[in-house]
Amino acid sequence: MGTPEFAVPSLDILVKSSYQVVAVVTAPDKPAGRGRKISHSAVKKYAIEQQIPLLQPTNLKDPEFVKELKSYQADLQIVVAFRMLPAIVWQIPVEGTFNLHASILPQYRGAAPINWAIINGETETGITTFFIDEKIDTGRIILSDKVMIGSCETAGELHDRLMIKGSELVLRTVDAIANNLLKLKSQENLGSNQLKSAPKIFKEDTRINWEKPRQEVFNLIRGLSPYPGAYTQLINLENESWVLKIYKAKLVESEQQIDKPNVSFGDLITDGKTFIYLVCADGFIAAEEIQLEGKRKMHVSEFLRGFSITSKWKVGN
Repeated sequence: MGTPEFAVPSLDILVKSSYQVVAVVTAPDKPAGRGRKISHSAVKKYAIEQQIPLLQPTNLKDPEFVKELKSYQADLQIVVAFRMLPAIVWQIPVEGTFNLHASILPQYRGAAPINWAIINGETETGITTFFIDEKIDTGRIILSDKVMIGSCETAGELHDRLMIKGSELVLRTVDAIANNLLKLKSQENLGSNQLKSAPKIFKEDTRINWEKPRQEVFNLIRGLSPYPGAYTQLINLENESWVLKIYKAKLVESEQQIDKPNVSFGDLITDGKTFIYLVCADGFIAAEEIQLEGKRKMHVSEFLRGFSITSKWKVGN
């Protein structure tokens, strides 16, 4: 059971293993893109290529869906980046239903564990498989693996690494279940430290606050790249403003190269050709890959060739 690209390697590794994938459950088709054309999920595309029976319920409690799901007589259900399952679904298989989660549980329970780990400046995260129970991400842990986070790594880059490592953990988990080698751990015994959550990200979470230290701003930018993107307002001398998304940045280590005394947060420093430095509470970051509203994503030097700004402009609310 899964929908986005993150779930595909886990499905693929099972299809290529000695186990039989009897069916795939994925989200209903929906319109996407500017043309609002009906699109298939990444998991559906793979299932069609592999000629695996496919179910796309709109209501997971629908008796017809539940009846059809039971007809496959699966020993085990595996969930990777799907929806919260009702008990009538996760209780079906004799061996249970397990989920792959992109953190070391019980830390970062929720919808966006990869993003929040980077936003919070973590240096390590990981992947966990656990049996689903009545609450979200609280079931007994089967296996977990830690993964280091690079100091400049984006959410997209970490996503891709965890996607592959997660598929390997899924196969190891199935092996452990099939060979009766389970050593389950209760999450209640692991919550001695303060738990950090990973809720769904809303627009207000993506706004850059330039009064924050530069490391926090840098972490927010990379934790929201490539999606949904951290944003600010680009403001000219007439107080006109445009939404500016920053997808890639770097910390400016040598502040001697910045020739502008008495700067304050939200100030912008540029040569109009090759760089844009932005002032945070305790220093500077350099914007590298940006997108102005109505324009495509581009490197800052390309942006400056087509859009004239000066160091008298600002960024902010």
